[in-house]
Amino acid sequence: MPPFKQNFFQKRNRYFGPKYNNRINSSEVQVIDSDGQNLGVLNLQEAISKAKSEGLDLIEIAPNARPPVCKIMEIGKYKYDQQKKANKAKKNQKKVELKEIKLRPVTEVHDYTFKIKNAQKFLTKGDKVKFTIKFRGRELQHVNLGNELMDKIKVDMKNVGKIELQPKFDGKQMIMVVQPV
Repeated sequence: MPPFKQNFFQKRNRYFGPKYNNRINSSEVQVIDSDGQNLGVLNLQEAISKAKSEGLDLIEIAPNARPPVCKIMEIGKYKYDQQKKANKAKKNQKKVELKEIKLRPVTEVHDYTFKIKNAQKFLTKGDKVKFTIKFRGRELQHVNLGNELMDKIKVDMKNVGKIELQPKFDGKQMIMVVQPV
């Protein structure tokens, strides 16, 4: 068989997930029975035979412990419970997005208030807001206008957010990041 095909099949046969029964590498294990009672440290073969007598599997729960902790239960049920836990944890996660609001140093009052209202809406939803002031051409000579605009934004955002990243100059633009309170 060519070597590239051999590697492909070797990777395919690799097992991922908790070790159980004869796949456990330790000679002695700490055993917990199906009722949740600690049986103590047993020989691996003795623990497997105990699990088989109940019609269940010996599953390695804490592989890093010395000796590894194993529980007597059904492998399918254990995998199902682990998957359910992972899905629940994933569902409860809140993904914070970074919304960007672009301004110019000569932005008019109406446009400014409209963008500030949007920023406040994003912050109340729990998202971060990145304010970017772009300078073009000769506007770069008037950085003080950008600083004044950033100070005005800080005052308007004071009640709904706090500054995570202070205003800084980056090339031809000024950046500030605000996070929700």
